[in-house]
Amino acid sequence: MNVHQSPVPILVVLAPLITSFLLPVVGWRFRPAVFPLTLTALALSCAAAFEVARRVARDGPLHYYLGGWAPPWGIEFRIDALGALMLLMITIITLLVGIYSKRSVLHEIPSKEVPFYCVFLLLVAGLIGLVSTADMFNAYVFLEITSLTSYALVSIGSGAAVVSAFRYVILGTVGAAFYLLAVGYLYGATGTLNMADLARLLPPLYESPAVLVGFAFLVIGMSIKMALFPMHTWLPGAYSHAPSAVSALIAATTTKAAAYLLIRVMFFVFEPRFSIEVIPVTTVLGWTGALAMVLGSVMALAQSDLKRMLAYSSVAQMGCIVLGIGLANAAGYTGALLHLVNHAFMKGGLFLVAGAIVYRTGLRRIHELRGLSRHMPVATSVFTVCTFAMIGIPPTGGFFSKLYLMLGAIEAGNWVFVAVIVLSSLLALAYLANVLRYLYFPRDEDGGEDEAAAIPIPPRRHTAPWTLLGPMIAVAAAILLLGLFNGEVVDRFIVPALPAGLDAGGGAR
Repeated sequence: MNVHQSPVPILVVLAPLITSFLLPVVGWRFRPAVFPLTLTALALSCAAAFEVARRVARDGPLHYYLGGWAPPWGIEFRIDALGALMLLMITIITLLVGIYSKRSVLHEIPSKEVPFYCVFLLLVAGLIGLVSTADMFNAYVFLEITSLTSYALVSIGSGAAVVSAFRYVILGTVGAAFYLLAVGYLYGATGTLNMADLARLLPPLYESPAVLVGFAFLVIGMSIKMALFPMHTWLPGAYSHAPSAVSALIAATTTKAAAYLLIRVMFFVFEPRFSIEVIPVTTVLGWTGALAMVLGSVMALAQSDLKRMLAYSSVAQMGCIVLGIGLANAAGYTGALLHLVNHAFMKGGLFLVAGAIVYRTGLRRIHELRGLSRHMPVATSVFTVCTFAMIGIPPTGGFFSKLYLMLGAIEAGNWVFVAVIVLSSLLALAYLANVLRYLYFPRDEDGGEDEAAAIPIPPRRHTAPWTLLGPMIAVAAAILLLGLFNGEVVDRFIVPALPAGLDAGGGAR
C-alpha cells in the first residue's frame, strides 16, 4: 500500500469515536465493562498515533481520503510532522487521564461514570479529528465536537460547575461563530475549503476585504477558544469547578488544540508574510501574549484555591505560547510548539495532583495543605517536578521551550519580551513556591510546628490508589524526558514542520 494514502490516520479517531457510541448500550447491560472498554479504545488510539508518527518520520505526511474522494472535492485527513506531534501528545495524555479517572470519577461523580466516559471518548475523537483534518469546515465540526463535550464534562459536576459551564458555553459559542464566519468568508473568496487548496489560491487575494475580514474573525475566534487574555473569562471557573479528571483533561488538551489550529491557519493556509506584513496580527498577538503572561501570573498569585490558581496559571502559559507565535521567527515558532507540548504535560500533571489531594483529603485551599508531603510523598514529588518545569528549571522540558522563546525574542530585537519571559518565570516561582512551602514545611504563623499539619485523612482513603499515582508519575517522567530529549522532538517534529518563509527576523517588535 502507498504510505501516502494510508488508513492508519483514520484508525486513531475511529477507536474512541465508535466506542463512545457503544458505551451507553454496554453500560445499560453490564456497567463494570465500561471502564475497561474505554481504556482499550484509548490504548488503541495511542498505539495507532505512535504508528502514524513512525511513518511520518520515515516517509513524510500521511493522507487519507474519506469515502475515496480526493481533495479538494473530498474531505482529507492529512498528518504531517506537526500533526503527528499533536496526536502523540493528545493520545498519551488522554490515556493517562483515562487511567486516573477510574477512582476519581467514582469519588466525585458517583453513578455518572457511563455518561462521563461516553462524552470523554467523544471529546478525544474531536481533538484527534481537529489535528488530523485538512479541511477548514471539517475542522469546525471537530472543534464543535470538542467544545460541546467539554461543556458537558464541566457541567457534570455539581454546584458552581453548572454556572461555569454555562459561561463556557456562551463564550465558546461566540468563538465558534467567529471561526465559522471566517470559513464562510474564505470559501466565498476562493470556492474551496481544503487547506492545501486554500494555500494555493489565497496569495493573489491577500488584499481582498473578504479575506482580510475572514482572517481577523478566525484569529478572534481561536483567541477565545485558547482563553487568550482578555478573552479568558470562561477558563478559571471551568477549570476550578469541573471534576478533577475533567480539569486535567481539558487543561492539557482543548486550549492546545485551538492554538494548533491557529498556527496551522496562520502559517500553512496563509503564508507567514500575510500575518507579518499584510495585516500585522503577529505584532498584536505577541504583545497580547506578553500581557497575558504577566497579568495571568499576577492573578494566579492572588488565589487561595489550588485549582483556581492553576487555572489562572494556564492563562499566563497560553500567553507564553501566543508570544512565541507572535515572534514569527524560527526560534519563536519552535519555542511556541515546544511549550505547547510541555505545558500540556506539566499543567495536566498539576491538575492530576490537585485531584489526588481532593480524593484523599477533600482539601483545596492552599493554606490547608501544610505538611501534605508527609502523607502524600509521591503526589508532592510530582507537583515539584511540574513546578520546576513551569518555572523553567533544567533539565525539565519547560526550560528548553522558554530558552527557545528567549532566543526568538533576542533575534527579533525585542528585549521587552525577554524581560517579560523572565518576569513571568519569577512570578511562577512566587505562586508555586508558596504552595511548595505549605506542602513541605508544616509551620504555623508563629514558627512552631503546626498541629494542623496532621491533615484529616479519611481512613478509607489512607493512601491514594495506584490508578491515581501511576499516571502522575508517568506525566512527571514525560516532563523530564521532554527536557532530556528536546533535541529529538525539535529535529523530528518541529523542524520538518517549519513553515516556508518563516525567517529568523521576527514579526513582533
